[in-house]
Amino acid sequence: MSMYVDIKYLNLISHRLQRFKKKSDYLWNFRCPYCGDSKKSQSKARGFVFRKKSDLFYKCHNCGMGTNLSNLVKHIDSKIHNDYILERYKEGTTATGRGGHVENPKFDIPKPVFNQKGIFSNVKSFREIGKEHPAYRFIEDRRIPNDNDIYLVNQFYSWTNNLVPNKFPTLDGDHPRMVIPFRDSNGDIFAYQGRAFGKEKPKYITIILDDSVPKIFGLDRLDTSRDIFIVEGPIDSLFIENCIAVAQSDLRVPQYKDKAVLVPDNEPRNKEIVKQIERAIDEDYRVVIWPDYVRQKDINDMILSGMDALEITDIISNNTFQGLSAKVELQKWKKI
Repeated sequence: MSMYVDIKYLNLISHRLQRFKKKSDYLWNFRCPYCGDSKKSQSKARGFVFRKKSDLFYKCHNCGMGTNLSNLVKHIDSKIHNDYILERYKEGTTATGRGGHVENPKFDIPKPVFNQKGIFSNVKSFREIGKEHPAYRFIEDRRIPNDNDIYLVNQFYSWTNNLVPNKFPTLDGDHPRMVIPFRDSNGDIFAYQGRAFGKEKPKYITIILDDSVPKIFGLDRLDTSRDIFIVEGPIDSLFIENCIAVAQSDLRVPQYKDKAVLVPDNEPRNKEIVKQIERAIDEDYRVVIWPDYVRQKDINDMILSGMDALEITDIISNNTFQGLSAKVELQKWKKI
């Protein structure tokens, strides 16, 4: 099962690995995310993931970087890495491939087939619960458009376990969450994210139903002929036209690079966000560097401060940079 977990998480980060391709069984090739591979040729890809005994490892034949899959996943996305670690340990094998292995009972459980219409058949959308419902105040307070595809699930753990058996081993502390479905270009649900109303941790829980689809929110309403704005959180993406969310701090999506405008959270003291912006600039993405008069952390907070979507879109358009100018603006932003 450890190999299944490794391959699953390699596929989850694959959309952020340029020129990603499966070459053969247990051999994948892509441009090195550590050194960036060749600066002269965008077609060269000298990073390889390969199988060694019962684990996957990474090796770049340009910079010489060699590591295990756990470190590669962590380098690409720390949040996905946290999920990887939990699942790897759950399977009884250390994430590094070293140490003991504890055999778990083996169950022959087929991959669930989800009835797309039935996933939310027993819960109500926020359109249906009515303004008198206590949870509706959250939508109003955050000014989240309530005509979107958003649902109230009163017992999130229990409801999820009905879809993904034993996803939550215990129902202790079960609580309500606002649930936003992730739909592919055909409108089919492949994941959903539950957002806590109170102080429950973690604030966001994303459940993957089909790991063959990149974890991107908004694919069902995406126009690839226009500029594509990419943010971290699904809620933020609801306020901006043609905006998708990647549900993590790394906003790079190579397949949309030519049209992409990366819109990071406005947190110049967040080292992870700064690091991701630097990588994006080095890879020649267009990036928004927020001006010093914008103090709000994200788009939803800007809406709450009194800005409207058109004003925010104008700020984004006037503060989108690329290449050297992006590097200059980033240095200014880091000092705010």
